[in-house]
Amino acid sequence: MIKRVLIANRGEIALRILRACRQLGIEAVVAYSEADRESRAVLVADEAICIGPADAKRSYLSAPAVISAALATGCDAIHPGYGFLSENASFAEAAAAHGLTFIGPSAEVLERFESKAEVRALLAKHGLPTIPGSDGVVADEAAAAKAAAKIGYPVILKAAAGGGGRGMRVAQNADELTQLFSICTQEAQAAFGDGSLYLEKYLIDTHHVEVQIAVDKSGTALHFGERDCSVQRRHQKLVEESPSTALTPKVREEFLTRVAKADGAAGYRNLGTLEFLVGADGKPYFIEINCRIQVEHPVTEMVTGVDLVALQIRLAAGELMPMTQAEVERRGHAIEFRLTAEDPAHEFRPQAGEITTFRSPSGPWVRFDSHLYAGYEVPPYYDSLLAKLIVWGNTREEAIARSRAALLEVEIGGVATTRDFFLGLLETPSFLNGTATTSMVDTIGTADILAAAPKARA
Repeated sequence: MIKRVLIANRGEIALRILRACRQLGIEAVVAYSEADRESRAVLVADEAICIGPADAKRSYLSAPAVISAALATGCDAIHPGYGFLSENASFAEAAAAHGLTFIGPSAEVLERFESKAEVRALLAKHGLPTIPGSDGVVADEAAAAKAAAKIGYPVILKAAAGGGGRGMRVAQNADELTQLFSICTQEAQAAFGDGSLYLEKYLIDTHHVEVQIAVDKSGTALHFGERDCSVQRRHQKLVEESPSTALTPKVREEFLTRVAKADGAAGYRNLGTLEFLVGADGKPYFIEINCRIQVEHPVTEMVTGVDLVALQIRLAAGELMPMTQAEVERRGHAIEFRLTAEDPAHEFRPQAGEITTFRSPSGPWVRFDSHLYAGYEVPPYYDSLLAKLIVWGNTREEAIARSRAALLEVEIGGVATTRDFFLGLLETPSFLNGTATTSMVDTIGTADILAAAPKARA
């Protein structure tokens, strides 16, 4: 039984985990850097402890600092959230060695699923179709060039140890591959501490679909439906929704059942997300697994009514699955918008500074996950995510209408945000008719999307 959890993360996800802990009757301690001393999670936590300076490598990414904080505050578990140390097998192993429960997959599972290149091969053996790619990690530029010539251009270079669009570039030819290899290696090393890369054939005009799964210690695996993450910019997700318009009902149910079965059989445990690309043939192709809670998990919570963070904690504590697949009901349609401190009018330039005004939307079908308040200082050191707006409707059309109304209520002053970009997106025909692909934003152009936004009070 977990009694006291150290939340080793920041921003909205730290607050989200805090709420789940309180729901379960678990005490929560928030670990924070010096830059996050005045964050909402720190201010409302049962206890908070500083783990280092603003530099993430010396705070949120410092395994010794996090473990020391957990021990010093009497915690018996650590929740890493997403990003930072959430998929670090060495950290999970070190936590276990100190008698701490890692809320996520075990170190053994993380090691098995650590290399995205090797996981492709593993899950292919369990029946998941994969995109043609390299046979594991490519050792150097020469190996990458040889693999690309075999696969055929365009190809996409991807970080083997991480995701989120970092360490990822598309090469249209051999010259571009040579130019991009070192860039991707450096990005991957900086983001994940591992510069290893692998290659995949780059599919054009695809839908990006992911499946939320959970597996208990006995191997019982459930799925919680799919999310469509096709609206992206430079491989960074902007909008997520469930269900996906890219799957027919017949394909959907066969696909979801196969994913859950494959994941359990491959030895995965706890919460995870499997990501796929759906091509013009309507068939999903596996690309990677994320061994953590996802930023976009509220979309699934809105259509299923399942508290995924609470479930994650319960599974980490050794509980068996508290429900059957038949009891996981999916109702209506949900859409999530990632409101970030970025300026869409200037190439999504990151923003920092004081939040001068802040008002969140409300209503019975609206969820707004955020750590903001008027007077909060947005630091320049971390991810630019400020808030997540999640809206539910009985139909996709109703969810879109409610989203438009909710976005118009959002007021974040002091820094530029992506609100108006999303208002414009909701007027874009390809989004409205459900045909948006991963290239839509780049094809239409940010300026045209912004121009379509209705006028709203700043």
